[in-house]
Amino acid sequence: MTIHSGYRQQVILNINGIVQGVGFRPFVYRLATQSNLYGSVLNNQQGVCIHLQGMNTDINKVVHQLKVNPPPLARIDKLLIKEEAIDYSLKDFVIESSSSHEDAIVSISADKSVCGDCLVEMRDPNNRHYQYPFTNCTNCGPRYSIINNLPYDRINTSMADFVMCDECAYAYNDPLNRRYHAQPVSCPKCGPQLSYVRCNTEQKKALTVNADVSSKQIIHQIVNDLNQGKILAIKGLGGFHIICDATNDAAVKRLRQRKQRKAKPFAVMATDLTNAKQMVEGTAKEWQIINSAEKPITLMYKRSDIKINLSPAIAPELDTLGVFLPYTPLHHLLLEAFKKPIVATSANVSGLPIIIDGNEIKRQLSHVVDGIVDHDRPIVNACDDSVVQVIDEKIQVIRLARGYAPLSIPLENKLQYQLLAVGAQQKNTQCFAFNENAFVSPHIGDLHNLETNQYFEQTLATFNRLYHFNAEQIIADKHPEYTSSQWAETQAINQHLSLANIQHHYAHVLSVLAVNNYHKPVLAFSFDGTGLGDNGELWGSECMLADAHQYEIKSHFKSFKLIGGEQAIKQPVRILLALLFETMSVAEIMSLPINAIQQMDSTTVNNLFNMWTNNSACIECRSVGRIFDAVAVALNLINQNDFEAQAGMLISTHANKAIALNNQQPISSDDARTPLSLTSDIPQNIHDIDKAAKNIQIQVFKPAFLVNQLITRLNQDKSNTSISALPQLINQLCLEFIDSISQTVADVTEQFPSHKIVLCGGVFQNKLLYEMTLCKLSQLDNTNEIKIENRILPSRLVPINDAGISLGQIWYAYQQLNRSQTQH
Repeated sequence: MTIHSGYRQQVILNINGIVQGVGFRPFVYRLATQSNLYGSVLNNQQGVCIHLQGMNTDINKVVHQLKVNPPPLARIDKLLIKEEAIDYSLKDFVIESSSSHEDAIVSISADKSVCGDCLVEMRDPNNRHYQYPFTNCTNCGPRYSIINNLPYDRINTSMADFVMCDECAYAYNDPLNRRYHAQPVSCPKCGPQLSYVRCNTEQKKALTVNADVSSKQIIHQIVNDLNQGKILAIKGLGGFHIICDATNDAAVKRLRQRKQRKAKPFAVMATDLTNAKQMVEGTAKEWQIINSAEKPITLMYKRSDIKINLSPAIAPELDTLGVFLPYTPLHHLLLEAFKKPIVATSANVSGLPIIIDGNEIKRQLSHVVDGIVDHDRPIVNACDDSVVQVIDEKIQVIRLARGYAPLSIPLENKLQYQLLAVGAQQKNTQCFAFNENAFVSPHIGDLHNLETNQYFEQTLATFNRLYHFNAEQIIADKHPEYTSSQWAETQAINQHLSLANIQHHYAHVLSVLAVNNYHKPVLAFSFDGTGLGDNGELWGSECMLADAHQYEIKSHFKSFKLIGGEQAIKQPVRILLALLFETMSVAEIMSLPINAIQQMDSTTVNNLFNMWTNNSACIECRSVGRIFDAVAVALNLINQNDFEAQAGMLISTHANKAIALNNQQPISSDDARTPLSLTSDIPQNIHDIDKAAKNIQIQVFKPAFLVNQLITRLNQDKSNTSISALPQLINQLCLEFIDSISQTVADVTEQFPSHKIVLCGGVFQNKLLYEMTLCKLSQLDNTNEIKIENRILPSRLVPINDAGISLGQIWYAYQQLNRSQTQH
């Protein structure tokens, strides 16, 4: 509507988005009272409803401020203004009690790190929040992790049983106070209390804050134990961490041994930003993100001149480190007292969800930890730490969790149905869509065990409870053996619901289209480790022309066999052998100086060859992720996968060494060799004809040929290379391998000069691959009208790995419903 100037008026504003639990009502109160407006503001399950009465010029100013300068943690998705009859009985502006409504569309705010104002008070001996580990205000603290129901009021959170003291109640009820309706507001008199109990020792008596024991004394005991090399569990916002001294090599190795975590890197919590800069190097954007209100674990390059004596066992053989900053008052108190960085990894049994209860720590991890730092504010909804990295000055989310999740995405048109997408098997998330929003859940995990499957059910129950959500259509992956797909099929049958199944790699693309609200066809590269294709093979190297309704494959890698099926993923030498069997005899293969092959006897290799020849217990696969595994084995970087993406991380680490050396000593023309390629033996250097694909011209790139080149180069150069120079050869081959994939992407892209580009799938989490691909694509700018930086659609806060699959599934169903409504 248009608000005319020059007269008194009354309007109603309905606002939805992230507008509850972020100080929105007191913000509106201050704006309205400063502008001499009458009316009211209240929370409901739609968001925030505001009545404003006064001169329209003043109303205009308030509306403008809401749009351009909302509270720091707020996000307005929609603001509707409607004129209403003037109520002349209004004489002031008030904040009304929240109302409930079954048709909820309000976005739940994610948990946020403690703000600077609260930290100042916590460090002030004259402030009542001095040394209090749970201080918070409207601008910070727990949100999603403590909520039971909407609206977001104290009675609907895990703070309901903590009765506020007079001082906290006064702050809570004062609209001009920073703690107005901050639901977790508390102080040492009335709020949650810290406790510490040692395990596996004679001193098992718990220390709890009381008149005799202060939180400062408990922190002192914790610091003493950390300095003695103890391993502790500590309760965060959405679950427990396991921590130890990051500078104590023996403690870190002991943690690896107890947790049976051979090589997967640990995250490090720095004492502060200065401390983080002593460990890793970064851009201004990286420092901005690591210090943001979300405080995610940020993957950054280790400093070559690291200033701190970190244990090498934290991230062995890798050039990156996951670093984050303290994000709760308790973390700050601990790190300020300890004065050293700590290893802080999720408290769980490998592959299981993060633990949120101290008793479960005792039951599941008593053999791992020497003590438990707990408190009595229950965690209602588990939420792990988010993991991110920065590529081309843009954030790429790897694990969607604390600080970012639940992630709400506004929809253009109101949905007539409630949609549930159940995601993939690995890195599972769920996505819920209804009214005008889609909500992506926090990270759930890999659905390979009962505990994670129960967490899957609990997450669904949480959203059902918060939003009175009852799915009317379910969308799942096409893979019939995914736990999520089987669950969806059972629910659809039992509850007579519509069920749609979306191809895995297409869903990757759809997730990027969704977060950009993009509707035109794109040229998309969907590279990952696995996912069932339309032809029954495992895909993972797809280039497609796609929009929200359909896709057409334009190129992919030539299929190879996973000998023994999933066993080949656990034992990637089988992948390498399958590729070598295409060009070499068993005798030739057995003579190769590859550790994983040399550890096998000829009988075993012959048996695998027979399985390969007879196609016995083999699965056809064309995944880029599996090629990384094979190359890492060929270059003696791994014998088996100790953790997901290990091969890619090691290859990148070695390739970065080659880049550093090449920058110092450029390769001369006399020494330059033909680089590795996926296309050198392909007719016309661009394509083969896939007759099975309805005679559509499809480019088929050949990984077996690339691996053959790599082995040939390795053997030829080895004979002419000193032992001391061998690592440089390995590094160079790693670089050329990544370069060959990025060049392949550029070669295909050159044939589609006008399309927007999507780079998605877990393989594109490889930072060096992504950066080299951008570099190759930018070289096309000379021949294209549109600069490549304007052609690539960003993934924003949606992971490009399998965690984004659920959003892609929702986007497909949402667009089909839109099309159906338009046609009718």
